[in-house]
Amino acid sequence: MFRSTRRQAIMGAAATALAASTKTVTAQTPLKVIVFPGMSNLAQFAALAQGFYTKRGLTVDLVYTPNSTELRDGLAAGRYQIAHAGVDNAVAQVETAKIDLFIFMGGNNGFNNLIVQPEIKSYEDFRGKVMAVDAVDTAFALLLYKMLDLKGIKRSEYDVKPVGGSLSRYQAMIKDKTYAASMLNPPFSLQAVHGGLKDFGSAVSVIGPYQSDGGWVLRSWGQANGDVLTRYIQANIEGIRWALNPANKAAMVTILAERLKLTNEVAAESFTFSQNGFAVDSKFDLDGFKNSLKLRAEMLGTWGGTPPAPDKYLDFTYYQRALASM
Repeated sequence: MFRSTRRQAIMGAAATALAASTKTVTAQTPLKVIVFPGMSNLAQFAALAQGFYTKRGLTVDLVYTPNSTELRDGLAAGRYQIAHAGVDNAVAQVETAKIDLFIFMGGNNGFNNLIVQPEIKSYEDFRGKVMAVDAVDTAFALLLYKMLDLKGIKRSEYDVKPVGGSLSRYQAMIKDKTYAASMLNPPFSLQAVHGGLKDFGSAVSVIGPYQSDGGWVLRSWGQANGDVLTRYIQANIEGIRWALNPANKAAMVTILAERLKLTNEVAAESFTFSQNGFAVDSKFDLDGFKNSLKLRAEMLGTWGGTPPAPDKYLDFTYYQRALASM
């Protein structure tokens, strides 16, 4: 009787432990992550398709933003827990909206090219024209200003109009020929060229290294959800490793075609075009970020023209923890 009772107790304890273990594995923490549609989300697309979030107890809802205003305001208001976009947007949140946040990982250089109307023959033709931007004071607009400035076209010699993210800017340029140029990335830059627009070259070939897309969170949320953030980073690292593995190219092209509603041909071209722009394991490019801060200081006069040390915007504690345990 004693042995039977003891055996039942042991079996019961084992069953309880198994149930607890199963609960830990299957319990899913929901996350809303806001991004711009495009190639920059390669890690997230792969992580979703391959179940890398799910196996780490995360249910990720990837939300496309129409513009940087919704991305920044939505994060600040708590509609989204995580933002991925050009990290200059995070800097703008800190400096203009006084939002306490930190950037926790990198991603890529943005793969941006200056796309222009077919009648534009040289930089001199930009004088007096209208340029399409997302927001007039962040990220890719600053790349546009700097490219033109280096070619002798000053900010006072042309107008800009905010029309939204790369998709919206591409559509605006196709429909309205008064938009002389915009900074676009794939697939939209490639679709624009296929649609008759012209490519005036890449941003990084003119301005040098550039930290574009990265991830950031409100500091209060990150500190309260450190384990969740660490697991999210791990899934993204696994995602970008899988996506950039040559053995998975065909599968990744199919995923891109489905996620971005592209033909397989455009998806494959976009994938090939952007290969060299991704950082290994989504590591943050500190030199590229310093260049981004320098652009803001030069083009907008922020900080009196002298950029601050980058540390105030960064916290790689969770990234380092994630990478070390993979």
